[in-house]
Amino acid sequence: MGQRTRFAEMRAEQGRMTQSWKAEGRLSEAWVVADPEIVEIFSAGVSFGLEIGRRGNAAYTQDEWRKALREAVERAADLEVKLESARAGMSKKGKDQG
Repeated sequence: MGQRTRFAEMRAEQGRMTQSWKAEGRLSEAWVVADPEIVEIFSAGVSFGLEIGRRGNAAYTQDEWRKALREAVERAADLEVKLESARAGMSKKGKDQG
């Protein structure tokens, strides 16, 4: 697991982003997500719910949900690896220039 952001830092960043968004004329509130994998899992749940809703039958099996969650966790793990690689590359680039 990568480094986690503290909730206080997340809240402060959210405040800064919201002010920036307001200055740009945006009406929605900025949301800061500490862990991109949380977004991936949440979006998988939303996507799964929409897919089930399109069926016209809100019933689903536990296996269907487990499969959707497993796939989301796999995508989140892939994303996490890409982020770590990007961080390492940026860190190396900064050291090379400095």
